[in-house]
Amino acid sequence: MPAIWLTLAVLALATAGYVLGRARALTSAGGDSRKLHSLPSYYGIHVFLFTAAPALALLALWILVQPLIIERAVSTHLPERVFSGNADRGLVMSDVRRVANGLDLAVSQGAMTTEYARTVRTELTDVRERLGEVGVAVGSDIGPEVLRAAQNYRSLAARGDLLRSLTIAVLALGGLLVSIIRTTRDFRARNVVEQAILGLLLLSATIAILTTIGIVFSLIFNTVEFFGLYPAWDFFLGLTWSPSFGGGSELGIFPLLWGTFYISLIALAVSVPIGLFAAVYLSEYASPHVRSVAKPLIEVLAGIPTIVYGLFALLTVGPLLMRVFGDGGVGIMQAGTAVMTAGLVMGIMLIPFVSSLSDDIINAVPQAMRDGSLGLGATRSETVRQVVLPAALPGIVGAILLAASRAIGETMIVVMGAGAAARLSMNPFDAMTTVTAKIVSQLTGDADFASPEALVAFALGMTLFVITLGLNVLALYIVRRYREQYE
Repeated sequence: MPAIWLTLAVLALATAGYVLGRARALTSAGGDSRKLHSLPSYYGIHVFLFTAAPALALLALWILVQPLIIERAVSTHLPERVFSGNADRGLVMSDVRRVANGLDLAVSQGAMTTEYARTVRTELTDVRERLGEVGVAVGSDIGPEVLRAAQNYRSLAARGDLLRSLTIAVLALGGLLVSIIRTTRDFRARNVVEQAILGLLLLSATIAILTTIGIVFSLIFNTVEFFGLYPAWDFFLGLTWSPSFGGGSELGIFPLLWGTFYISLIALAVSVPIGLFAAVYLSEYASPHVRSVAKPLIEVLAGIPTIVYGLFALLTVGPLLMRVFGDGGVGIMQAGTAVMTAGLVMGIMLIPFVSSLSDDIINAVPQAMRDGSLGLGATRSETVRQVVLPAALPGIVGAILLAASRAIGETMIVVMGAGAAARLSMNPFDAMTTVTAKIVSQLTGDADFASPEALVAFALGMTLFVITLGLNVLALYIVRRYREQYE
């Protein structure tokens, strides 16, 4: 049974368990809910959780582990000659998975019978052509060893899916029966449910932390591998970015960092004043009617896809700047793609981040502080400037930091608005690029992941991570220093 249907079946069984658990609790109390230790809903939730949670947790773990076990089992039975001439063992296994999935698709579409897919041989059939007929493209010819490995892969996957379905069904039914048996009027269902929910919350927090740790370690390992192939000194202090997969690359990060910070600085120079002033107006001066209309309209900007902003930069802002500062104007802009183009459009994109968060933070300042300032004779503008904004400063710094992080991580606007040139220049009308744009370019195409030109993307990502972490630490220090005045 597919995982999605298995999940729905478990949830349906757990929902039925909720109804049965609630009804059993009321029955054990003679229909009087006052005799129960907990509310009737807690008994139903107890049955639901103990039916669904263990089964779904095992299902998620099974989905993650089963492909790894099957690939390892299939890979160990492949002869070594299959891997000759391949730089990576994973390339062969990728073909095996693609062929196995293609056979499954052919069977599901009726192009092959199950028996034919299990026994087909390359000596008698052009398997690559047959798979192409059902829309599965295989980059190279399918050898007999790869085909047998794919058939073995399908067989092991089918057995694993069957065993998974039976195990999940037994676990869900077992949880349902045990929780139903435990459901009596004296059973402390509320305590058990609260402990179970606490465990789920802890599990969610643990998964988030482990995910972060996994991302960091994946960056670290690949970064260390890169610095084993390319000198760290040249990477951090190099002033030239010129990758070449044929050799002789110069991978200095400094031009990329300069472009990243330059574009982000222009974006913040646009978004922070406009966003902050808009937040002050909406929270302190605007009428409820104006606020109810203006705030949603500003927040619409946050929902526009970045590719649309990129097209806006390419088709509107770039040509507009060219007419003003290009050959038709003062003549200092050579093309529509420039730092100023990307910075202006990115600043527009960041306005709702600064405005909405700052507005919520300013509104959270106690009204008593405003009333006290006005009562002492201060004007409204003096109250905003000397009382409200200083009190809200820690949150405003957080909003600006969020906008800065968003600017540093932006890619599409940079690619379409700023160009792809890695250079050191103070002219905001020159084309430049950023770290994130080069991470994408180094990991696309026919990149050899054993080469420094591909591994440099992980070093770029690790450098950006460390810089962002440093900015967060600095902002946290500033926030705490200012917050002490108002606690």
